[in-house]
Amino acid sequence: MRPRSLINSVVSRYLSDLHRRLQLAEQNIHGLQDTMVRSFLQKAKHTEVGKEFGFSTIRNYKDFAAQIPIRNYDAIRDQILRMMEGETNVLWPGLVTWFAKSSGTTADKSKFIPVTTEHLNHTHNRAGWYSLALLYHRNPEVRVFADKNLVLTGSISRTPHPDIRYADVSAIMLHHMPWIGRPFFTPRPKISLMPEWEKKIEIMANVCSKQDVGVFAGVPTWTLVLMRRILEITGAKNMLEVWPHASVYMHGGVGFGPYEEQFRKIFPSEQFSYHEIYNASEGYFASQDTNDRKEGLLLFPDNGIYYEFIPEENWHHPNPEAIPLKEVETGKPYAMVITTNGGLWRYKIGDTVSFTSTNPHRLCVTGRTRQYINTFGEEVMVDNTDRAIELTSKSMNASVSDYTVAPVHMTIEGKGGHHWLIEFDHAPIDLEMFADKLDRNLQNLNGDYEAKRYQSLALDRLKITALPKGTFNKWLQKKGKMGSQAKIPRLSNDRIILEEVLGLLGHPQRQENPI
Repeated sequence: MRPRSLINSVVSRYLSDLHRRLQLAEQNIHGLQDTMVRSFLQKAKHTEVGKEFGFSTIRNYKDFAAQIPIRNYDAIRDQILRMMEGETNVLWPGLVTWFAKSSGTTADKSKFIPVTTEHLNHTHNRAGWYSLALLYHRNPEVRVFADKNLVLTGSISRTPHPDIRYADVSAIMLHHMPWIGRPFFTPRPKISLMPEWEKKIEIMANVCSKQDVGVFAGVPTWTLVLMRRILEITGAKNMLEVWPHASVYMHGGVGFGPYEEQFRKIFPSEQFSYHEIYNASEGYFASQDTNDRKEGLLLFPDNGIYYEFIPEENWHHPNPEAIPLKEVETGKPYAMVITTNGGLWRYKIGDTVSFTSTNPHRLCVTGRTRQYINTFGEEVMVDNTDRAIELTSKSMNASVSDYTVAPVHMTIEGKGGHHWLIEFDHAPIDLEMFADKLDRNLQNLNGDYEAKRYQSLALDRLKITALPKGTFNKWLQKKGKMGSQAKIPRLSNDRIILEEVLGLLGHPQRQENPI
């Protein structure tokens, strides 16, 4: 047995034990959640936030919910900036030396999320091992510790404070990777952490095209950019000709539906697996534990995150009420609120989820509280548009690289509607037919949209503008959002992003009626 194969065999046994421990933890998830949040409150009671909200007087969930308000990033931004300047004991005890940079989805400015030592070890790293345990359990033949692994990461930047740095969370994890794991990853960290994305992709493509990669991970958009460049360099017809042992793609960050067909063409094998994870700058929350992605992702019970959920009717209330994990119901939409060992207290991350099961706790990410279209009462969410794109693309032998949607507002002369900007990897032969099918699929998936579209009384059929390849990347560059965590906002209730993108083509459109 090769040394790498032996290591993989030993690690797989450890992951099997870890999987059993994860199952036991799920059986006591509510007790673990309560114990965890009590330890957070005890540790942080002498911090600025602990004194402000009286952590030392909190005895139960009723006190917790009454004394600590639910807040978003804007409410704690000033405290985080002070922490980045070196101030101690603000949101968490001591000096926090690492911050995860998130480009966000609608704001121009980046968010910076504290990454304490506890948060790195007990949240991101622990959840990473849990995710591998789930992967090995449903795919025992996987070879994470036998072949090379590839993860697309961002770069690391320094602040004026000599001890404080920031990066996207994948780069932070790579920087802190134990030496024993480094031989299994490609390329070397110096390349992976390069700040210039175009140069990095080019170097990575040249290096990794000569490696035997078995498992890789990253946001689908950037992963496809790398794969296409490798195919150009090698002249291969698909990636299995380059990486014959490639077996698993671990993905998260955006809905995978619009990209699935492209990946299946690049990796044309029924044995190739896809493993979905739910991680973000704020934490690593869940991972796929069954072969059917529609069953949802298993929520991790004891990874340094206390979960609460805001019911849909309270999403946009100035002082929303949340419920603890033990009170969630399947099939209902919730906005997720987290308290972490990284100094986030009842923090509204902006994601919306729906539980598919409460025994065990599995959920699906349905969108963003800020990424939806409800200009006309249609209440279209990201999971609706992702699924509609997926169905339409399959039926018309097309593939979509990325898209964004904005409203066309009603005027005296015309009805309202939706305007889609789509960047195709493989465009349909008939764009008008694609628009017709996309509109019908969206109606089938969303009853409110279907009602507004009835006989075109309120809304006209959606309009599509096909963009030249690379347009969305140009927009990301202009906004300073290039990076492994950068994402195109899918849905907006205004036309700001849409008009900015169209402006790159030289013809901004302030208002128009759809065809």
